[in-house]
Amino acid sequence: MSATRRRPPGRSRRPEGPLGAGRYWFMLFIILVALSALAGRIVYLQVIDRSFLQNQGDARTLRVETIGAHRGMISDRNGDPLAISTPVVTLWANPKELPQDPIQQTLLAKALKIDPQQLEDRIERYSDHEFMYLRRQLTPAAAKPVLDLQMPGVYSRDEYKRYYPAGEVAAQVVGVTNVDDKGQEGLELAYNRYLTGQPGKRRVLKDRKGHLVRDLHLIEEAKPGGDLTLSIDLRLQYMAYRELAAGIRENDADGGSLVMLDARTGEVLAMANLPSYNPNNRGDVDVRGLRNQAVTDAIEPGSVMKPLAMSAALATDKYTPDTIVDTTPGWMVVDGYTISDFRNYGKLDPAGILFHSSNVGMSHIALSLPQDIIWNRYRELGLGQSPGTGFPGENSGSLPSLTNLPRSVQAAMAYGYGIAVTPLQLASAYTAIANDGKRLSPSLLKLDGSPESQQVISPTIAHQLLGMMEKIVQPNAGGHMAMVPGYQIAGKTGTVRKVTSSGYQEKEYRGLFAGIAPASDPRVVTVVMIDNPKKGDYYGGLVAAPVFSRVVGSALRLLDVPPDAPSKAEKQEASR
Repeated sequence: MSATRRRPPGRSRRPEGPLGAGRYWFMLFIILVALSALAGRIVYLQVIDRSFLQNQGDARTLRVETIGAHRGMISDRNGDPLAISTPVVTLWANPKELPQDPIQQTLLAKALKIDPQQLEDRIERYSDHEFMYLRRQLTPAAAKPVLDLQMPGVYSRDEYKRYYPAGEVAAQVVGVTNVDDKGQEGLELAYNRYLTGQPGKRRVLKDRKGHLVRDLHLIEEAKPGGDLTLSIDLRLQYMAYRELAAGIRENDADGGSLVMLDARTGEVLAMANLPSYNPNNRGDVDVRGLRNQAVTDAIEPGSVMKPLAMSAALATDKYTPDTIVDTTPGWMVVDGYTISDFRNYGKLDPAGILFHSSNVGMSHIALSLPQDIIWNRYRELGLGQSPGTGFPGENSGSLPSLTNLPRSVQAAMAYGYGIAVTPLQLASAYTAIANDGKRLSPSLLKLDGSPESQQVISPTIAHQLLGMMEKIVQPNAGGHMAMVPGYQIAGKTGTVRKVTSSGYQEKEYRGLFAGIAPASDPRVVTVVMIDNPKKGDYYGGLVAAPVFSRVVGSALRLLDVPPDAPSKAEKQEASR
């Protein structure tokens, strides 16, 4: 019996027969084909289709981000800031990426300093969106606790927020921006395009969660907005606001306005209005406080118009400073309307008419002249037309139509009724008296060159009117409360009944005072209006003149204007 041959252990068994050999080579072929396909795919992706894959990868990691450009600064004439932009952080989220874990949402709400339920409701409300705000315009310090959580779906964006250092003191002039840093009121709105910066762009690398990995390179540099220099002097603005507020409190008034112009350039040195508002905190704003009443609200001015009407009369051959007008018996009837004075002043010259503020005297003068004489003078002084400051909502005021002008209206125009002007228009008209007869166009921006002016009144008549108006601001005169120690003041009081939709009101008034200081060499023209004083006194000489005195006195000292009032010795010498 022969021995059986055994296969050594570990050796594979060759396929036996034709069928086994075919199976072996077939499997080997399949493996080689698969390896070849894999190698080909690798070559295709790494060599042939490399640019496509690179672009797809970059699309998921490279981003072009906007670089915020800060809004231009608004400053006063001395460079003190009135509006500046400060860096802030806005937090936003993708609700689809936010954690659903209530604990994490509570942590996020705590960092945001909002109620957890409120956050949960917002996430639910925006669940179908990929964007929602968490908190807008936080300081970097306030945003840090949220960003430190590194919570998925929470992102930040750098922005700028407007801040107003002067607050309510200059709010209506400067205006405000909205949450998107766009001008909404005042000069912020008027010069929005100039103040707005041009955003830049940069390319950055971010991870899949949207977090910044690397700042790669700058594409376009951000360009900040232009800076705006106003004519306002912030020192005078603070004083004007403070004294106007004091005058309103003292007289229990509804509000008021004050405008101070440079008598040599027409620049607005101060413009205050009450009520006002805090532009840095607009949570509870009185809508009346949003209006710059000195520019947007036209009112009947009353007797402050008499010097301007008198300038027209003195320019004719019919009247001189020595002409006598008989106001007896102290009243007159025109077109069925009774025009009256406080009492019968008898015979008055033009200075006496202004001193006693005689409505009858001004009416006699107006009715003795062609009906277009005073109307044209008012028009030349800028009344009934835009002051041209470019301020949003600037009011042009109104003059009656010359066509078929009733005699009663012709008379009323001479003592400040039947027309409407803004405090700014009135102050601009008074620059013609202060500036040798040249009316200066008002400007809210600091001027670099010569101011725009128009010769409206002859220099001789302007000086005559200054002398007449000086007598009104003397002891025992109607404007004595406008006196400023050490300075000669020229001015005119005015009191007018308020007009509402139901007509003239019996117990509601506006008190005004318009003045020039110092009279010998005018530097400032100031108009003060007190709206509806309710404490008893309502005459302009009692409610508006004291505010004028305090503001102008401080302004002349700040502007280093030397006193011009004669001393007691000089007065005694002059009286001999």
